[in-house]
Amino acid sequence: MSRPRLLPEGPALLEVRHAVRRWVAAHGADTGVAVALSGGADSLALTAAAVAESGPVHALVVDHRLQEGSGAVAEQAAARALDLGCASARVLTVSVDRDGGLEAAARRARYQALGDARAGRPVLLGHTLDDQAETVLLGLARGSGPRSLAGMRDFDAPWGRPLLTVRRGVTARACEELELDPYRDPHNLSPEFTRVRLRSEALPLLEQILGGGVAQALARTADQLREDGEVLDAIAVRVLADAESEGGLDVAGLVDIHPAVRRRALRLWLLGNGARDLTDRQLRAADDLIGRWRGQGGVAIGGGSPGARLVLSRRHGRLTLGQTAIGPDR
Repeated sequence: MSRPRLLPEGPALLEVRHAVRRWVAAHGADTGVAVALSGGADSLALTAAAVAESGPVHALVVDHRLQEGSGAVAEQAAARALDLGCASARVLTVSVDRDGGLEAAARRARYQALGDARAGRPVLLGHTLDDQAETVLLGLARGSGPRSLAGMRDFDAPWGRPLLTVRRGVTARACEELELDPYRDPHNLSPEFTRVRLRSEALPLLEQILGGGVAQALARTADQLREDGEVLDAIAVRVLADAESEGGLDVAGLVDIHPAVRRRALRLWLLGNGARDLTDRQLRAADDLIGRWRGQGGVAIGGGSPGARLVLSRRHGRLTLGQTAIGPDR
């Protein structure tokens, strides 16, 4: 293990350190963390701050192998982690299958590798306030509902995000104070990626039109929606506990519940019983089996197994979830 660098006390790095210090105090990670290090400004500043504010820091560098020379970039990031004082640094080489688009496939591969290598530790990610604003704007454009607009949590075990109150420009200045030259990923400049266009075109235009403060306002909106959502989720848990019966749900215990709470209770129950990738359309169709019952048939839900799909049905005042075989002609 390399000796930790004596960190400068410039204002940007101190802001990053204070954010990490608050996160560690709130979530009890002073015994050690893993950090997802790309070599970019956000993750470099986070790594330096974590070494100063947390217990042993173990850097995890994911090499997606999507660009020529990516292995050398990953090795350089690992070397910098050790120079900053990390207890260890590992390069994780992954394969990206590209199913569902390059961005989504790379994200899946990255999170899988980080999850496998974290050794029970929380993994700190370098998402900033700007990333939060982009996430909220994407959710708004897709009509994904309040759960998506609530953005990213500062801790969604095992993923920690200490920098959600820190602007991207601050991490860049922190690296200048550290006399580090961050890696600049060409993918972060490519207009083929939606987030890049949001970052380089949409958000600056909104800032210009609305007179600034858009990113902070979007992040505040996420915080407010997350707080509201946590209250509704807590109510939904109690509603679900009263309605569950012998592997199903009693409709009588749900029919008078407000649809906003009822859908949350349904979502919790469906996900707990094997459903995956629930869409808003599926959830509303499932809710219609309670609130708009006209004798309709079952609702196909994402999940199931090869050759069968999950179907939610209503019979004799109860909702049950079962698998229905998919015929060869379907």
